[in-house]
Amino acid sequence: MASVRVVLSGGPAELLQSDRMREVASLGDKVKIPYASGYEHFVHAGTEREIDGDRLPVFEWCDRTRVAE
Repeated sequence: MASVRVVLSGGPAELLQSDRMREVASLGDKVKIPYASGYEHFVHAGTEREIDGDRLPVFEWCDRTRVAE
């Protein structure tokens, strides 16, 4: 199954630029990345951004959840 390269926007300012480039199976997927003591969630915003000559779908930050203890 082919994956789609996407860029993450929003969320913690401390996220490295390299962490903002992701591969997803589908634009309908939610991206969940571990950060600090929780997870940052991103969803497809319906927009694109040009990065290094490629048009990449943008996933906007939508939520933060804590790690269950």
